[in-house]
Parts: sequence; C-alpha cells; structure tokens
Amino acid sequence: MNPTTPGTLPVSRNARFAWYAGLAVLGFLVGTAGALVQAAWLPLGLLLALLATGGLFYGGMRATGTQVGVAAGGGGWLIAVILLSFGRPEGDGAFGGGVGELLFLFGGMAIAVMCTTLSRLPRPTP
Repeated sequence: MNPTTPGTLPVSRNARFAWYAGLAVLGFLVGTAGALVQAAWLPLGLLLALLATGGLFYGGMRATGTQVGVAAGGGGWLIAVILLSFGRPEGDGAFGGGVGELLFLFGGMAIAVMCTTLSRLPRPTP
C-alpha cells in the first residue's frame, strides 16, 4: 500500500514485512496441510486443498493490497510442497506419485498466477 494513494492508510515498513512474514508462514502451513489432505480424500481432498490455496493467495492480495502478498504466501506454499516432494532416504514421502499430486502442484501454481494478475479493486471510502 502506497501511503500517497488516496483512500489508503499509511502502513509502516515493519508492519508490511510482518504481514509478508505471516503470509509466508501461513503459506507453508497451507501447503503442508494441502499435501496431506489431497492424497487422503481424493478427489474432495484435492478440491479442498486447492480452495484453501486459493483463499490464501487471494486473501494475501486483499490483506496487503499488493501482489507481493500473493508472492509471500506462494513462496511459503511452494517451499512446503517442494520439501514434502523430496521424501526421505527410507523411501517415505508425502507424495506417492500420481495425478492428484501433479494437479495440486500445477493447480496451486496456476491459482497463484491468477491471483497475482488480478486487478486491484479500489478500496471503499467512508
């Protein structure tokens, strides 16, 4: 949010960074939960995971008023999904390899791109 934009409240730099850090942590949690839920309750789990991902990205954009809010949540989400896709040396992993995992990964990235390219709505003035 630019303090010179009419109709917006000035936000300090530290508060903005706190928002972005909170969105990154929330993105990590949503990515982890989505990776576990999408495989457990396929196909409804996949839909639930993608809805939560979309809610995080769109909410991040609306809360911060910038596309950086989407990128902060998306960065946390992507880190969680990539870390969970590696698996362990014993062969255990959150992703078993299938269509659902690919739809979760590519669907989440597509939702992030859509939310990033949305036009910002003007804030209502009192």
